[in-house]
Amino acid sequence: MTERTVRLDLGTVQETLLIPLYGRAVENRKEDAALRDARAEEIVASIAYDFARFDNLPSLIGTVLRTALFDRWVTDFLGAHPGGTVVEIGTGLNTRFERVDNGRAQWFDLDLPDVIALRRAFFQDVPRRRMIAASVTDGSWTADVARLSDGPYFFSAEAVLPFLDETDVRHVVDLIAERFPGSLLALDTAGPTIIANQDAHDALSKVEARMRWACADPAELVQWRPGTRLLASHTLSSLPPQMYDSLPTGYQAMLSELAAQRLPQVEEYRLSLLQLP
Repeated sequence: MTERTVRLDLGTVQETLLIPLYGRAVENRKEDAALRDARAEEIVASIAYDFARFDNLPSLIGTVLRTALFDRWVTDFLGAHPGGTVVEIGTGLNTRFERVDNGRAQWFDLDLPDVIALRRAFFQDVPRRRMIAASVTDGSWTADVARLSDGPYFFSAEAVLPFLDETDVRHVVDLIAERFPGSLLALDTAGPTIIANQDAHDALSKVEARMRWACADPAELVQWRPGTRLLASHTLSSLPPQMYDSLPTGYQAMLSELAAQRLPQVEEYRLSLLQLP
């Protein structure tokens, strides 16, 4: 068994990156999995942390399905733009590059300094993939991305923006739109009921971090900047048909049941793809 030698020194919100990491590791062990991520298993086995607190939580499956949808969006983008640039906002210990890289794209993994310090225990910069230690609200990172890469651009903000205030979310959208016009932005949003009941959330109740931005309808985001388009928006119970059809049959049955129940904690959590003006 791998010795757990990597010690953590993470901020409160940053600790949440361990939830989707563990979700992918658990998923990889399944015989019939929604995605494969052997690297996540290796990383989990190296970190000194009580991951057992997240065992058997429904939200682990939710994080896997969210990641799988974001993977599809990035794959579609690179299919249309093989030499494009992908920026992972709040990258955590994500391994999307290992899953979907096409051998030509430029890639940036952006996160706070403590997260990047942890990430460097497992990853290193290579010519097409670089890490940037900065807050997403600090516009300096946009200069680095623009200087080192060409467009078009895809920005993936998975499980990041809900932990900011709405003012900061708007600022991030403005930063991207102004520096990288026409870019794509994938993000998740949580509705008011979810924000109000976080203390009872199966995963967030195990950590101290709490979400701050409540978004009742992602369609509202197109009003923030004229010309913004909402290309797609899904709940976990209304995934794209081609993705649903590719899932294990057990997951299909579970998602069909969720769709019938129309639970607020499911219906108010949306995964959306925007094209910025």
